[in-house]
Amino acid sequence: MDKVRFGIIGVGGMGTAHAGVFNKGDVARGELVAVCDIDPARMKPFGELKTYTDSRALIRSGEVDAVIIATPHYDHTTIGIDALEQGLHVLVEKPISVHKADAEKLIAAHTNPKQIFSAMFQMRTYPQFQKIKQLVESGELGTLHRMNWVITAWYRTEAYYASGGWRATWKGEGGGVLLNQCPHNLDLFQWICGKPKRVQAFCGFGKYHTIEVEDEVTAYFEYDNGATAVFIASTGEAPGTDRLEIAGDRGKLVFEDGKLIFIRNEVSASEFNKTSANGFDRPAVWNIEVPIQGASRNHADITENFVDAVLDGKPLIAPAEEGIHSVEIANAMLYSAWIGQKVELPIDGRAYEAKLKEKISASRFEKKAAAGGAIDLSGSFR
Repeated sequence: MDKVRFGIIGVGGMGTAHAGVFNKGDVARGELVAVCDIDPARMKPFGELKTYTDSRALIRSGEVDAVIIATPHYDHTTIGIDALEQGLHVLVEKPISVHKADAEKLIAAHTNPKQIFSAMFQMRTYPQFQKIKQLVESGELGTLHRMNWVITAWYRTEAYYASGGWRATWKGEGGGVLLNQCPHNLDLFQWICGKPKRVQAFCGFGKYHTIEVEDEVTAYFEYDNGATAVFIASTGEAPGTDRLEIAGDRGKLVFEDGKLIFIRNEVSASEFNKTSANGFDRPAVWNIEVPIQGASRNHADITENFVDAVLDGKPLIAPAEEGIHSVEIANAMLYSAWIGQKVELPIDGRAYEAKLKEKISASRFEKKAAAGGAIDLSGSFR
């Protein structure tokens, strides 16, 4: 095999964006040969490709080596399991599943190590986050003390939520900002800093939009080593903020407005605490602007890495099995908000699933979706 033949399942806004990667020739050894959607109208722009209205038919067609799953979230699990069981390579959009129990089922279906199973966490390819991860893992910050991420720059309008009847409902999407926008940030948070041990969260449900799920969250994390973190997200705040701080014994990293600043203690805080004779003194610091080299091609980088893994055995940037971590953290935050208590990780996936089903069963929310085709999501990839 010298090329990987792809089928895209779900060609709404996100699936159409993935098709654009192939149309631009950004994945040299990947070829888009088929698309699938339950709405035939969405496939009209793909007339030169083979089209399917049933994912099972595409998966069993023999026409593709791999599928990209870009459907509404609940279908990630069922379609992903089907594709894996039929021997295809699978690249699944975030989140890999709506809840932990489904994620476990999906991951359990990946039994053949020769099948490549990856998640679309393209923000792992951004050079600023790769540099931050390198600095943390190399020990440049020493023991981590505190992490803050204010990510309220995910602003969305009513028109966005009206673009699909499944969006922003417990039954159709399984959550709001935590399940749609923030899987990227939660994935990066745990990828760089590790998973918290305890979570307490407070959510605004339909605070800024006519939706039933969360469009604002403020959460507090506790870690095994005593470190703490605060995570704040919203789709209703403009202009919004995107500021990541990671503070350790030897200094602090701040990423905001495209700049990565390392404020480095000349002497570690713990050592200075024990040796200084002045009660109001503090360590001298170096203010370093860390150069960010290179650029990401967003989804193209993950898709090309996926192809390289299929053809050459290259390690994956974002193995799908790691996608369960952001799912579990999001679930823990929602569960904490629902019960008004701190939640321990690992959570009971079955208990969370039961609580989510209660929300679905009790919902009386009627979602009105606007008519029209797929929305243009390019503005989301800034």
